[in-house]
Amino acid sequence: MVRVLLAEDQGMVREALAALLGLEGDIAVVAQVSRGDEVVDAVLAHDVQVAVLDIEMPGMTGIDAAAEVRRRSPATKVVIATTFGRPGYLRRAMEAGADGFLVKDAPAAELAQAIRRVLRGERVIDPTLAAAALAEGANPLTTRERDVLAAAADGAVNADIARLLHLSEGTVRNYLSMAIQKTAARNRTEAVRIAREKGWL
Repeated sequence: MVRVLLAEDQGMVREALAALLGLEGDIAVVAQVSRGDEVVDAVLAHDVQVAVLDIEMPGMTGIDAAAEVRRRSPATKVVIATTFGRPGYLRRAMEAGADGFLVKDAPAAELAQAIRRVLRGERVIDPTLAAAALAEGANPLTTRERDVLAAAADGAVNADIARLLHLSEGTVRNYLSMAIQKTAARNRTEAVRIAREKGWL
C-alpha cells in the first residue's frame, strides 16, 4: 500500500479526495492536515511515501512545505494539486523539489496514477500547464523583489516594509520600482496583482 498524506485547507475537498483515493486498492491515506506548517510533522509521524499538497494553505504554502519535506524527508515524494493552474506556481514548485504538479479539475483517477508514477521515480506535470510555463518564461523577480512586493501586498508603506525586512527605505523604493518595471505595472498594487496572477508571488 502507498502511504499518502493529504494537505488541503478546505475540509470538504480534502475528505472527498481521501474518499476517492480510498477506493484505489493500493493507496492508503494515512494522514490529513489543513495547514502547511503541519505537513512535515505528519510526514515524519506517519512514514508518508507521497505527500499531496495544496498551494494556498494557512501557516505555510504548499510550495514552502514541499521544500521542507524535501529537506527533512528526502525519500518522500511530493505532488502539488492546486486550483490555481499558474505557470509561475509550477516553476516554483519544481524548484522546491515537487515531483508532480496537477490542477484539481483533473479526474481523481489521474491523481491516483500520478501518485503511483512519482513513487516509481517519474515526474508528473499537467501538460497544458507545462506548455504555459515554457511560454511564460522564468520569474523575472528576484527573491528580494518578491519579499518587498509580498510585504506591500498587505498595504504596508515603505517605512513598514523597511522595518519588516531590515532594509533602508531607499532600498525598498528601489526594489518596488524594479518589481513594477518587470511586471509592466503602473503601480505597486497592480504589480502585486500581476505577480499573483502569474504565480510569481
